[in-house]
Amino acid sequence: MKKIDFYFDFASPNAYLSHKVIKEIKEKNDVEINYIPVLLGGIFKATNNKPPMEQFFGVKNKNEYQNKEMQRFIERHDLQDFKMNPHFPVISLQIIRGAVAAEMDGYLEDYIDKVLVHMWEEPKKMDDPEVIKAAFIESGFDGEKLMTQMQDPEVKAKLIANTEAAVERGVFGIPTFFIDDEMFFGKDTLWQVEELLSKKS
Repeated sequence: MKKIDFYFDFASPNAYLSHKVIKEIKEKNDVEINYIPVLLGGIFKATNNKPPMEQFFGVKNKNEYQNKEMQRFIERHDLQDFKMNPHFPVISLQIIRGAVAAEMDGYLEDYIDKVLVHMWEEPKKMDDPEVIKAAFIESGFDGEKLMTQMQDPEVKAKLIANTEAAVERGVFGIPTFFIDDEMFFGKDTLWQVEELLSKKS
């Protein structure tokens, strides 16, 4: 089966938007999505990259245009459930560690689906431990277990290893996708991902 590696972190609104669209691509193309949890802040640090709001601060009209492009994407794919998190930027370290724990326990995609709701549909301050735990419980997860797992040295080490391996592979931001050795960055390259998949079928 064809496979897309999706380097993922909750911190990016574009990761949410890509996650929604890639589900459609998965259904249409009989493809496996391999979610790889990484820490966006760690990638930025390792590559000397910066988030767009910071990177383009002071550049007249640039961030305004980025917002317009995002709105076009939302409308094109009918993603009206999306809401900008009022606490943005949210430090995603705890919840992305939770993703690593969920992967170890075999329910990563369900975890991603449900935690994204708390980040970008019913947005909450998902770097506050009490808020995180309540969101986990509301989602039907074992909140107590996940909160403990997020501090587990094995989980921490796996997230660091994932992040370092991503940078080694060429990743400099989120969302990033790979089909074999072909890399695509950003939600606006998903049509290219789908185009390459159709050539491989």
